[in-house]
Amino acid sequence: MTETIRIGEDFRPEPAYRTYLSASSLLLVVFILFFLIFPLGMAGFPWLVAGIVLLLVVVGFTLIWARLYFDTVVYNLNETEIAWRRGVWFRQTGIVPYNRITNVDILQGPVMRVFGISDLRIQTAGYSAKATAEIRLNGIADPAPLRDMIMGYVRERPPVAAVTGGAESVQGRPFPTSAAPEAGDVLAELREIKAILRTIAEK
Repeated sequence: MTETIRIGEDFRPEPAYRTYLSASSLLLVVFILFFLIFPLGMAGFPWLVAGIVLLLVVVGFTLIWARLYFDTVVYNLNETEIAWRRGVWFRQTGIVPYNRITNVDILQGPVMRVFGISDLRIQTAGYSAKATAEIRLNGIADPAPLRDMIMGYVRERPPVAAVTGGAESVQGRPFPTSAAPEAGDVLAELREIKAILRTIAEK
């Protein structure tokens, strides 16, 4: 898989991912519609025919959707970040910088194993405490080399420090800020306050 992935160029999931989408979607649709068609069959033959027609329409729609969705999935790795886009009706795009990535996991369910593909689940500093990943690279045939490639870029870049208070920092050094008062300014303010309090007390 990584032999076809070039830095800065788009790449797509394996063609087996399209078949996986169709098969897994069909299994879910048939499972759900079975509980609808069965009572329709008990209601009479016309209702059974209507249920079968509905099943065929939904199956056809699912197969078309799987193909269209597969054609929209695109990933891109460059030297600083991972970009992705997907979606048929609702288009989604995203960018994940390497210095935000905390972990990359390989996931392969039983159906994926049949088609010889896996998913890469990429977590970032903002998502590490959540059950979902910020991005998934779906339909990867040989995920280990791709994971190693991503983690290689991650290790080359310092992580972004979480800000818990005070000035933000990069690599432990605070950002300079013009809003931060200097010691001389603070001392002058305190002297003015002291003079005002003394005037009030004398009155």
